[in-house]
Amino acid sequence: MPSSSDSHEKAAPSHQLRLMYDGECPMCRRYVRWQRIRREVGELELIDARQESEARRELTAMGIDLDQGFALQIGERWYHGSEALHRLTLLGTRSGIFNRLMYRLFTSQRRTARLYPILKACRNGLLRVLRKAPIGNLRRR
Repeated sequence: MPSSSDSHEKAAPSHQLRLMYDGECPMCRRYVRWQRIRREVGELELIDARQESEARRELTAMGIDLDQGFALQIGERWYHGSEALHRLTLLGTRSGIFNRLMYRLFTSQRRTARLYPILKACRNGLLRVLRKAPIGNLRRR
């Protein structure tokens, strides 16, 4: 029989890692497939922003536009866009060419903020070419 302290234990929210990304964007899918975080950081939960979820509802209520960038939750806090990319890079491994390149490009918060609009423009252009609709999580129904 478990002790009473065992029955009240749950995962520490400070270790919760969730990444909300565009599951219909080939560039975004490839990024999340290749990105590796350090084992000691924990496990990263990937969530498709185009699917209804508790996380999507939470971000929408916070006014975070998922068409403007992905969102990363670390513990109780959400990061969006360039800040999310920078934070995810700091959690990443340095193994493999992709992860080393991401580390070199995005460990500087200032450089990440300068490069992110270019990445976002590429994503938006790619989605237009592929005729994919925006995520539209902030659209009024």
